[in-house]
Amino acid sequence: MKNVADLAGVGIKTVSRVVNDEPGVSEATRQRVVRATEQLQYQLDITAGSLKRSGRKTQSIGLLLPSVSNPFSGEIHRAMEDALAVRGIAVFAASLDDDPDREKKLISAFLGRRVDGLVLTTIAKSQAYMIPEHSRDLPLVFIDREPAGIEADAVVTDNELGAAKAAAHLIQHGHTRLAYLGDRTDIQTAGRRRTGFLDAVGRAGISTSGVAVRENLHDEETAFRAAHELLTSENPPTAIFSSQNLVTFGAMRALKALGLHHEVALIGFDDFTLADMMDPGITVIAQHPERIGKLAAERILARIDGDESPARTYVIPTELIQRGSGEIQPQADSGK
Repeated sequence: MKNVADLAGVGIKTVSRVVNDEPGVSEATRQRVVRATEQLQYQLDITAGSLKRSGRKTQSIGLLLPSVSNPFSGEIHRAMEDALAVRGIAVFAASLDDDPDREKKLISAFLGRRVDGLVLTTIAKSQAYMIPEHSRDLPLVFIDREPAGIEADAVVTDNELGAAKAAAHLIQHGHTRLAYLGDRTDIQTAGRRRTGFLDAVGRAGISTSGVAVRENLHDEETAFRAAHELLTSENPPTAIFSSQNLVTFGAMRALKALGLHHEVALIGFDDFTLADMMDPGITVIAQHPERIGKLAAERILARIDGDESPARTYVIPTELIQRGSGEIQPQADSGK
């Protein structure tokens, strides 16, 4: 803080007021202090007292997820808590909301609390901005999406192969008029699932130009509208692949609203609670968030304990679970 004060030409008390967002500082002075903190990469240490303990550890991990309300994220969170609890390590979780600015602010907040490591899903095009912290031996493990611009361990799902399984399964059941409902195009996993699905369609000898692709569907409502529009078009699909669970929920609603849930096949990427209780049960490409969370916890602990092996990406395979919706065959009069 003294270095920041010297660089900004102010007193330490003024720096304290700015970093703690207290009143009594002019905007011009505040901006000088902010620029100085950025130049010096200063982080407010709100847990300084806890660092007096042996090893200067805070016994905490920062966990950044797309949304803690999403069942997939929730299962990762719980798996990490269970794995880290045996070491007395607390997990502080936050929602990214797939916002690059929010990503950087939340990571800064975690660093201000001097967490012992970060496990994170990211949306920014590059995480090179984290190199200064990583170079100071801050352990990092990325989950669900691989990092760009920085080398670190990553635990991800086999997205392309999983989506290819869905395409092959629908084609095996006689479908050639297919629809793909995708998440935001700037999300790494969404792009890979789209690629895997369309590549599998092409390998089966079906023109990919005939696949109805609707993307940037980031929630249930946008997915519902897209699915409804496709299903009421002149040449509706006989089968739908939805690329994440919230998109699946929207597709399910549209099929139910139009009375087509027993006529149009549906496979969703991500399993979810009560999928087997639907009518018909929802066929899914299941990820294993509990395995992702457990392995991520193991890797962050290994790095904290001094593992200096080269960074590695760990790929968790998906599983096709057949429950009925993905096994519906095309109706003889569909499209009329």
